[in-house]
Amino acid sequence: MRFLLIIVISILSIPASAETPLIDLKISSHTLSVEVSYTKASRERGLMYRKSMKKNNGMLFVFPEVGYHNIWMLNTSIPLSVAFLDKNGVILNITNMIPHTQTIHSPNSPAKYVIETNLGWFETKKIKPGHQVAWLKEIPTAE
Repeated sequence: MRFLLIIVISILSIPASAETPLIDLKISSHTLSVEVSYTKASRERGLMYRKSMKKNNGMLFVFPEVGYHNIWMLNTSIPLSVAFLDKNGVILNITNMIPHTQTIHSPNSPAKYVIETNLGWFETKKIKPGHQVAWLKEIPTAE
């Protein structure tokens, strides 16, 4: 029984990022290292329960289809900025999100990707709608 408890605790202590690959994105002249969330489970979990995130890090959500994908901050402690991208990686709109709220944030047009970063990252880098995001490595296909 004690052995089983140790196994369960070990599994639960694995960080969420263990199953999400890390890639670099290039936006304007800036590089953003992102965890790629391409499975349904990883998209649902997102950045929940995390206490912090490195300065130039974030999460890229990859959806199976282009659509109006909604994002919210339930169980998320980090204040975030979110960019919605079309299928070609062009930023459609950017919004800021407050921790632990259930306010729904949506793209202005159908989106294929969503990038979450620390609050203000896009603004401080002068990144705006219309900017192109370049994938520096290949992104996994959404499941």
